[in-house]
Amino acid sequence: MNFFNPEGPGLPTVSLVDVASYLPGEPVGTEYFTQYSRSDRMAKNVMFRSPKARHHVARDETAVDMVERAVAPLIERHGAQAITDIDVLITHTQLPDNPVMGCGPEVARRLGMKPRFAYDVHNGGCAAFVHMMAMARMILQTTDARTALIAATQNCAGPVFTQTEIRKLAQAPVPGDGCGVGLLVKDDSAPILDIECRTYPEFAGDMEFSTNGERKYWEPGEGQGCVSFTESKITKVFARGNRLVPEVALAVCDRIGVKGRDIDTFVTNQPNRLFLRNWHDALELPPERHPDTFDQCGNLFAAGIPVTLDTENRAGRLRNGSVVLLSAFAHAGDFAGAAAVRWGAAR
Repeated sequence: MNFFNPEGPGLPTVSLVDVASYLPGEPVGTEYFTQYSRSDRMAKNVMFRSPKARHHVARDETAVDMVERAVAPLIERHGAQAITDIDVLITHTQLPDNPVMGCGPEVARRLGMKPRFAYDVHNGGCAAFVHMMAMARMILQTTDARTALIAATQNCAGPVFTQTEIRKLAQAPVPGDGCGVGLLVKDDSAPILDIECRTYPEFAGDMEFSTNGERKYWEPGEGQGCVSFTESKITKVFARGNRLVPEVALAVCDRIGVKGRDIDTFVTNQPNRLFLRNWHDALELPPERHPDTFDQCGNLFAAGIPVTLDTENRAGRLRNGSVVLLSAFAHAGDFAGAAAVRWGAAR
């Protein structure tokens, strides 16, 4: 295929040269939640139909622990020096261990890195891996930095969704925990062909974090914190998600000169089975070209894309030279992103 470079010939090419991931502990079966479940209308909603299994972080397992364990295969394949010499470090953590600071500096310390650029990002939500790819590529293209590590950590399933009141809710069995990382290099070995990121301010605030009372989450008192849903909001989020993921994905396809149905592999966030079916139908792709880790991992939020990529890569199902399209939407639809890569990652 011949690809159009929308950014022109003046900017250097950046490649996604490898991915790796980590899933904590043993799989947790759905029966853990069914013993606590209560009668709830929303349990029948397609948004909350449970995966067969998910993983939960241990109580004392931190986001930094998860990133370190996810990066271990990269060190095995590329050597420790490749990681310690990283110029750009970008992290996303679903549930920060320290509410006033990100985990980037501690990740750098743990991995023996001294990055010139270190950022913790939060607004990318389930599309954070694509968001971080865009940020890392921009830095590598416009500075003399040559390498970047991006890390997406989902760590709220165990701590939040197993709380004594929250585990009774319809949505409790859906999330899982995990971490996925990507290594980017300024070269043309596995080029990022195009990225599209869009912010939708009109949908900001439609997803709420509530303690089911007046208490702020940092104040003492009763009430367990969790993302709250109403049926009307679920309907809106479902409609937006159905539209946004194919919309940004097809925008990337259009710029690189391919049809959605010609994409070799389509990797998205993994919120539920119906989204997954609707998204590959929208691109006119058969299910086998849209990998699905939902039943093994649940909804991994931002880690869904890199964990699924790593799963497919280790299984040998991503052919070098093939076109891999990534796409996701975040929260209630306030952000969406897509990226196309000519695959060439190590495994």
